[in-house]
Amino acid sequence: MHFHRDANLIAGIEHGEDAGIYKLRDDLALVQTVDFFTPIVDEPYDFGRIAVANSLSDVYAMGGTPLTAMNVVCFPNNSMDISILREVLRGGLDAMHAAGVILVGGHTVDDPELKYGLSVTGIIHPERVIHNYGALPGDRLILTKNLGTGIISTAIKAGRAAPSDITAVTASMAALNRTASELMPLFNVHAATDITGFGLIGHAAEMIAGSSTGYIIETGRLPVFEASRKFAAEGMIPGGLHRNRDYYKNIVNVSPGISQFYLDIIYDPQTSGGLLMAVPADKAAAFVEKLHLSGVPDAAVIGEVTAENPGRIMVI
Repeated sequence: MHFHRDANLIAGIEHGEDAGIYKLRDDLALVQTVDFFTPIVDEPYDFGRIAVANSLSDVYAMGGTPLTAMNVVCFPNNSMDISILREVLRGGLDAMHAAGVILVGGHTVDDPELKYGLSVTGIIHPERVIHNYGALPGDRLILTKNLGTGIISTAIKAGRAAPSDITAVTASMAALNRTASELMPLFNVHAATDITGFGLIGHAAEMIAGSSTGYIIETGRLPVFEASRKFAAEGMIPGGLHRNRDYYKNIVNVSPGISQFYLDIIYDPQTSGGLLMAVPADKAAAFVEKLHLSGVPDAAVIGEVTAENPGRIMVI
């Protein structure tokens, strides 16, 4: 497929970037993205908040500032009460207000299944764009949110999740990646992406695609929802997890003795997951400490970048 080239296009779709970036002038570029999905929690208001946080995350992952948004809504007019849509939109609007984003419009279509998300426009300085590539050997990998939302969402749909499990995973998915994004320039982040449907391994694979580097991921350091351990053992495994494993397993080397739980969690499709960032080794500990102090309590160093296994991910 041939894509039109433009000298002002800083980031397009060629490298699986999180958002598109187009330079308007030497000190200003436009950031654009769109995302929407079906409900993953039962409460309409919370679904709205999560969908907005997820949509904004692509802008945050590249170091941008989201400014405006348009609602993208699919709604079954004949089978669902309009009050549900009102709650979804109210949750979304509250999340936008928390992010300092202005809703400027949107579009709704009649559809058999409820879906919601945003088309987002933001800004960034052209020289401050953080791509999903560019990690350097020796960098440490930092993840800012717990893994396991896919497994727990599956348990929620099966009626197996306790209220405390639902509260914890909802709070994480609805949390904005804004704080981590705003701190990235202070710690010289070399590359970043957000962890969503392709899971930790899938999005890490995008970061090393075509590069001379590989990643080492230490399972013992991964931040996870404790409830996901129990649900995974009970077979609450989303279909997307299997698809991710089938697609990416050929670039993954797993050390002997890694438990089945970690062999699942690294492929678990996330909804509104955290940022995965490659940070200079001498700044990693200070960055994690700053994240903790700034309200990102689950941030952790989970591995490092290496030149020894280019294009591959070592799971130890």
